[in-house]
Amino acid sequence: MGLFDRYEVQKDVCARFRASGAEPFAVKMDQVLSPTEAIVNGCYTILAGTNNYLGLTFDAACVDAAAEAAESFGTGTTGSRIANGSYDGHQLLEDELAAFYGRKHCMVFTTGYQANLGVISAIAGPDDFLMLDADCHASIYDASRLGQATVIRFRHNDAADLDKRLARLAGKPGNKIIVTEGIYSMLGDQAPLAEFVEVKRRHGAYLLVDEAHSMGVLGRTGRGLAEAEGLEADVDFITGTFSKSLGAIGGYCVSDHPDFDIMRVVSRPYMFTASLPPSIVASVRAALKVMVAHPELRARLWSNVGILYDGLQRQGFDLGPRKGPVVAVHLPSAEMGVAVWKALLDAGVYMNLALPPATPSGTALLRCSVCAAHDREQLETIIRALTGVAYATGLLEAPSEAAVA
Repeated sequence: MGLFDRYEVQKDVCARFRASGAEPFAVKMDQVLSPTEAIVNGCYTILAGTNNYLGLTFDAACVDAAAEAAESFGTGTTGSRIANGSYDGHQLLEDELAAFYGRKHCMVFTTGYQANLGVISAIAGPDDFLMLDADCHASIYDASRLGQATVIRFRHNDAADLDKRLARLAGKPGNKIIVTEGIYSMLGDQAPLAEFVEVKRRHGAYLLVDEAHSMGVLGRTGRGLAEAEGLEADVDFITGTFSKSLGAIGGYCVSDHPDFDIMRVVSRPYMFTASLPPSIVASVRAALKVMVAHPELRARLWSNVGILYDGLQRQGFDLGPRKGPVVAVHLPSAEMGVAVWKALLDAGVYMNLALPPATPSGTALLRCSVCAAHDREQLETIIRALTGVAYATGLLEAPSEAAVA
């Protein structure tokens, strides 16, 4: 048996993509011009699949801070904070994030994936139970394997199902830890957090919310869904990432738990990974300041969300269940998805193609992420391009000439 024989299905899918002239998972950006524009395959392209929600990747303050830090401290730390020490910026960033969330503790990780991996595997051990929403991110499921807790999945956003499954554990030893997300990355829907909190209280469980896609997007100050719902005191741990609204890379966890800092010596993804380079730390600190000082960025983002979501809905597309910075377009098959994705890229619009098994319920999705930096002309171009491609590929039925008249 060959080493990669178990991936025959994936190999076949990739071969069929290449044969059709489309490689949706190997796009090369020749040049990125701005948060919303790039040169792809030699052509000007509108970016609508980057998670760059506030458009801060080219913010002057962030770029200048990163350049100054690289000049002063070099390009990297070349080791973990356990082995090579913490730079001044690491601690300052943790202090600033803790203050932003109004929490006592914060840990910064090298990626958002590692934040979930490191925190969940540390707090949920072999004798504990992890109650995971069925649509949770891959990093959350991978964390459960590292920590070896018993995993119990409950139906997506279904508080009654969660309640039923926790009730079956009544009297059993071990901690019960509920894990959900603020905004889900594929369909863009939100957790019914108030209902989950009620279940958590009833069963004496802990609650972790991954605010990766909701930090900077939801809440009066951008702290996420917990802030928006007024439930921050009921959330024991918040994880998130710097690779969405803050325009960089990295992850974090904030909490008020009194023993939080023990994770620095028991969390393997924290201990055994090189720490964030000073330039990234500096850009994230600058981005956090910009986000706090300019709430109009969030207002502009939501205005753009309305333009794109409403415009696509009027054209007849089958969209995700609610408005948000992730706008998902349902597709009838993977083959249709590849055809639509490629035609759209050829038309100068880049979106993400999401295919099973990475998608909820085995559906194919075209995933668009809205940016505060998109202007109305770009959004209307996206709507026109996607509509034209949908007519050409049969995803939507083109209106008759009589109907148009």
